[in-house]
Amino acid sequence: MHKEPRPAPLVVALDMEAEGLSGEIPSCISNLTSLVRIHLPNNTLSGHIPPELGRLSRLQYLNLSFNTLSGTIPFSIGTIHNLSSLDLRNNRLSGEILPLLGRSTALEYVSLSSNLLVGEIPQSLANSSSSLTTLLLGQNQLQGFIPDFGKLSGLEILDLSYNNLSGTVPRSIYNLSALFFLGLANNNLGGTLPSDMGNTLPNIEMLMMSDNHFEGDIPASLQNASCMTFIHLSNNYLTGVIPSFGSMPNLKYVMLYSNQLEAGDWTFFSSLANCTQLQKLNVDTNNLRGDLPANSIVNLPKSLTALSLNSNNISGTIPMGIGNLSKLSMLCLDTNLFMGHIPSTLGQLSNLIVLSLSKNNFFGEIPPSIGSLNQLEELYLQENQLSGSIPESLGGCHNLLALNLSSNTLGGIISGHMLARLNSLSWLLDLSHNQLAMSIPVEMGNLINLGSLNISHNNLTGRIPSTLGACVRLEALRVEGNLLQGNIPQSLENLKGIQILDFSHNNLSGTIPEFLDSFTSLQYLNMSFNNLEGPIPIGGVFANRSGIFVQGNPHLCSNGALGEFPRCFASASTKKHKFIIPMLIALSALIALALILGVFKFWLRRRYESSERIGHSYMELKRITYGDVIKATDSLSLANVVGSGQFGTVYKGWFDAEDDMVAVKVFKLYQHGALHSFIAECKALQHIRHRNLVKVITACSTYDPVGNEFRALVFEYMAKGSLEERLHNRRCGDLSLGAVICKSVDISCALEYLHNQCIPPVVHCDLKPSNILFDNDDIARVCDFGLARLIHACSSGGQSDTTSIVGPRGSIGYIPHEYGMGSEISTEGDVYSYGIILLEMLTRKRPTNEEFSDGLTLPKYVDASLSRTQDILHPGLTSETGDQRVDHIPDLQEYNTFALKDICALRLLKLGLLCSAESPKDRPAMHDIYIEVTEVKEAFFFYGQLKQ
Repeated sequence: MHKEPRPAPLVVALDMEAEGLSGEIPSCISNLTSLVRIHLPNNTLSGHIPPELGRLSRLQYLNLSFNTLSGTIPFSIGTIHNLSSLDLRNNRLSGEILPLLGRSTALEYVSLSSNLLVGEIPQSLANSSSSLTTLLLGQNQLQGFIPDFGKLSGLEILDLSYNNLSGTVPRSIYNLSALFFLGLANNNLGGTLPSDMGNTLPNIEMLMMSDNHFEGDIPASLQNASCMTFIHLSNNYLTGVIPSFGSMPNLKYVMLYSNQLEAGDWTFFSSLANCTQLQKLNVDTNNLRGDLPANSIVNLPKSLTALSLNSNNISGTIPMGIGNLSKLSMLCLDTNLFMGHIPSTLGQLSNLIVLSLSKNNFFGEIPPSIGSLNQLEELYLQENQLSGSIPESLGGCHNLLALNLSSNTLGGIISGHMLARLNSLSWLLDLSHNQLAMSIPVEMGNLINLGSLNISHNNLTGRIPSTLGACVRLEALRVEGNLLQGNIPQSLENLKGIQILDFSHNNLSGTIPEFLDSFTSLQYLNMSFNNLEGPIPIGGVFANRSGIFVQGNPHLCSNGALGEFPRCFASASTKKHKFIIPMLIALSALIALALILGVFKFWLRRRYESSERIGHSYMELKRITYGDVIKATDSLSLANVVGSGQFGTVYKGWFDAEDDMVAVKVFKLYQHGALHSFIAECKALQHIRHRNLVKVITACSTYDPVGNEFRALVFEYMAKGSLEERLHNRRCGDLSLGAVICKSVDISCALEYLHNQCIPPVVHCDLKPSNILFDNDDIARVCDFGLARLIHACSSGGQSDTTSIVGPRGSIGYIPHEYGMGSEISTEGDVYSYGIILLEMLTRKRPTNEEFSDGLTLPKYVDASLSRTQDILHPGLTSETGDQRVDHIPDLQEYNTFALKDICALRLLKLGLLCSAESPKDRPAMHDIYIEVTEVKEAFFFYGQLKQ
């Protein structure tokens, strides 16, 4: 019996979110006439939206968000009468909003935010049926007036923020009783807020109207909006007394800064005790005035994480009970009229990251208890009346980035022991305008990451320590107005990036260092009123008279443009020295030549043996001597050690021929295998050059003065530390999810180059976080090729250079299983190490953690919980919600950030598992890995979800 063929199934939905789709959307998609749903967000689709989509008459749902689509919104989209949900946000769409969209009777959800749309909001959209519940048009370039949305009685979410809209807000918007999100922030809107808006918007939860021109009072009726969670009215012209918010139990954010508001009897502040979920309160830059009631601050909710009352002329004292606000991470009370002692109970705020009490009238000593704030990153106490000495306990603030104690009456010494413990300081150290005495401690040189140092206008004596030359990132150094003596240290020539130097009003002597005229970044140099003598340099900053001040040094002379100084003339003794010095040099040269001829034969034989071992191409590198290395590293000083491994110790140093600091790896030749490691590294590095590899500058293969072999390699100095430090050392700062993505791209790019673009290919064999360093631009660089192998094809009678040495090759936890069983070295081994590092960056768990035992490994741990990514990811990644500042504006767009981040994190976790597969054949090639992580990076950053 003949059977009729079964009809082909109808395609009713395309659901391909975050599938790595790229290219243009094909117009032939319109042939799928039964389509009801198109869901393609979080890909990299480009080109225009095909107009043919208008033929899909059954289409109800269209989501093309988070792609790179451009052009205008096709007119035909407005003709799809069954369309109820349209989501085109986070693309590059331009042109005007289609008036035809407003004619659809089925539309419930419209999101066009984060595009490049222009023109006015069409009135037809406001006239559409009452079925519309969500309208998101924020972050475009829309202008003109806001239409009357009064007919949209079911509207629940309206976001028009971050546009150029003007005029007043139509009264009808305040009558949309279903509205729970109203976003009008960052426009040019004006007018007053209706006095009854708290009654007419009974369901409002989020009120975002900051950065406009609103004036008048904050309506007292807002207290009737009991569902409120976010109030953001900052940067307007609001006046009057702040009303009570005590009837809003769910309130989390109150942002009222930069207005002209008053505190009245501080009822509003006291009422916040009822807001038990309050997290951030910012009333900066208003007219609050008067004494802050002690009980009101003590009774603030324990949930509070940020309190900012800057610039209000508030008086009174800070009560001891402030220590009860245990979750505070930011406390900013500066630029007020507070007085009295700084309460010692601040030391109880163990979560505090920023403490700013500057520009008040605090007196007495700095409480030693502040030293217990080991999470503190910024401490500002300047411009008060503080006295006593700087507490030694401040050294306990191990994470401190900025410390400003200037313009007080602090005395005593600058403790070297304290500075030695504050080596995290990188932004600012300002102790100026105090009464500090004695000498500048040599430990000041430990602050190698410091950007600005100001110890001016104190009573400091002695010499400027030469150790300051180690602070190579200094951009500003101010020591003026002290009693310093002696010469300006030659070591300061290391401060290549310095922009401001002020040595004025001291008792410094000697000549002006010639190295100052080579500082290309130097913009301001003040050496006036000292006892300097000799010629004034004529190059660099000295050629720009507006940037240099040298008056008040009567013994200076000039052969340049500084006509107010006498010209410099050579003395008779100087002329005599011009003849004597060359004669001494010539005599020394003759003696040295005789010694060289005496040992030439011995040296030539040993040199020949060495060159045979390391290869001809390496010998073509510029050479340095043992003496050069000793000089560059200050005799291999322990103070210059930046790292040590099995086969070598790495020192920082300076060579005369190099402008920047370098890293010198001195091999421990007494260690078995060290010489082999040196040769392997030379072979691997002789031809490779890549932005994600640490560059080798030169090498040293010679003998020390007693005839022992000496080997060293010189690399670029990576000043920002290693990935190991970033992941597991709190002082080095956490990596955000965006940073993890960037570093994964950098590392994969380096390995893709080694595996596929080098001839012969190079296998690193020891990839781990400590061998991944960061340069000044925070780009990850792979280093340490001491175990690297070149992969040569095996020929008859020859042997591949890929066989494993005895025992595992690499570092435990990062070497693949097959190496431990004697398998050949291969690029798949590097892929395994990369996968482990990727999982470690996401979980912050080392593969050698104690919890990984009895067969449990880092990949197995991740695989077992992959469906619950929040349980796997480090809390620092799962808690990312954008900008955590006290003045942050949360909006509806921010909720979509979580989805994107989860998708990107999940893709990386899956990739890490794939790379760390037990079988080498199951691991992807590095080229495919690089493509995948690059796509993740493009998706993550193009949509602007990471606010850094």
